[in-house]
Amino acid sequence: MPRLFVDAWDPAYGASFEAAPAGPAAPSSAQVDPDVEVPAAAWRPLTAPGDVRAPDVVLLVDGVRRIDAGMWTREDDGTSYPGLAASYAAGVVRCDLRRGVAELAGARVARGLFTASPSAADVRSGGIHYPVHRVRPPGEQSKLPVAVQGPLTALEVEVSGAARGDVPAADDGRDLLVVDGPLRNRRQLPRTIGYVKTQHSQYLDGRLAAVVTALAPGQRSPVFHLGTAWGGWSWYLRLPGSPGAPWAGIVRVECSPDLPTGEAVALADLSLVTLPRFASTPYKDPRAPQNLIPIAGLERRLRGLLGDARLLHRALTMAASRSAR
Repeated sequence: MPRLFVDAWDPAYGASFEAAPAGPAAPSSAQVDPDVEVPAAAWRPLTAPGDVRAPDVVLLVDGVRRIDAGMWTREDDGTSYPGLAASYAAGVVRCDLRRGVAELAGARVARGLFTASPSAADVRSGGIHYPVHRVRPPGEQSKLPVAVQGPLTALEVEVSGAARGDVPAADDGRDLLVVDGPLRNRRQLPRTIGYVKTQHSQYLDGRLAAVVTALAPGQRSPVFHLGTAWGGWSWYLRLPGSPGAPWAGIVRVECSPDLPTGEAVALADLSLVTLPRFASTPYKDPRAPQNLIPIAGLERRLRGLLGDARLLHRALTMAASRSAR
């Protein structure tokens, strides 16, 4: 029977890193085809056609996660495995642009013990339950937080589908689903775009990147194809905000590679008349304008649903103590 130990080190110090506003520094090895909407030689800032209007309803999806405790197991053979006890939640905020109303359309909370230990069991303490998520292959403790992303993404897909209900998949312009972050395995969701607010990789060469940094608020780059494992159609746009560094206010948007080129371009225009209206302001959000106002509100609500971190840490400590006995 393995024993559990709660690490005394505060997991809050494992904060994530945000890219600097100066723009992406690391060049990407991904294959990029810029000759999709406009030939590369003719790249220029684009505006949406005058007949494009924002959808009646915008659904914005996001997820949050929190490490409740660092864990260790001691196996019967004397070996040890690191682990993480994490809570995570996903939700959807529904913005009805006709009525000017935003409301929580659904949210779910889950927890898990993430470890490579072959014998670790679910952790239970009263009504608290951390199911085991076996991590393969065994790795360093610092890499375990990445393992939480898969279950969190699955939770986001569930709440996204539930929020739409039985709405047909035809792109009739009635709604738009905005996923905070890359689409990854959510590309099958209809009328959906991925919203990437921090730029870590440089996908375009210097000449095309200069077109991106020349964008004015409310303009976008031409659509290009990104040949990564989760690649697809992509474009950049600049949100309204105070002038700053060349990449300030620039976000990358993407949609499913399974869409025809014309539908991808239509989604690019739709994003251009939709996303800027949700841009945040510096006095309200230190990540302005990229951290959209509904997303910021959703994050606050979801973090509240995760539960009291101190009580959960205590429950995990008690469970570990019982395992020692």
